[in-house]
Amino acid sequence: MPQQGLTVTPPEWLRAARDAHADGFTYFDWLSAVDESDREDAPGLDIVCHLIDPVPTPERDQRTLLMRTRVPLGESVQSITGVFAGAAWHERETHEMFGQDFEGFVDGTGLGLRPLLLPDGFEGTPLRKSFVLAARATRPWPGGKEPGEGHSSKSPSRRRVAAPGVPGPEWGPREP
Repeated sequence: MPQQGLTVTPPEWLRAARDAHADGFTYFDWLSAVDESDREDAPGLDIVCHLIDPVPTPERDQRTLLMRTRVPLGESVQSITGVFAGAAWHERETHEMFGQDFEGFVDGTGLGLRPLLLPDGFEGTPLRKSFVLAARATRPWPGGKEPGEGHSSKSPSRRRVAAPGVPGPEWGPREP
């Protein structure tokens, strides 16, 4: 399956999606973001979209297209929901997890970009590099230690734990 790549500027994003659709890339596969906010040359979010031309021809196999644009932090990009209705779920997820705004977002509900996966009242964008994980804020990271951080010659034993969702031995019927 030959893969094509296309990198465009944010103002060209919607036109590129329309052109790809007109060129036979009619199957929307997925859309997401990559946090490149720590890049010195051009910080921002890479919005990435994977499209497929589902109809192979005798001359070629099925084609795929990976579209990409780098959106500067705090700026929005045009929604492609008018071209690919299936992009609505993905744009909502990208908005919620990365904080990316999509101008002209339409999903048929009239409710606009709104929470999709996170619980009510959640604040922050958990897939951004700047998001502080609560587990790391409350206790030290259990990974490899830095030089001089108390390495011992004996490795610690592992605590036996049940798989998630398995109740403890105190749960269940009790003997009379």
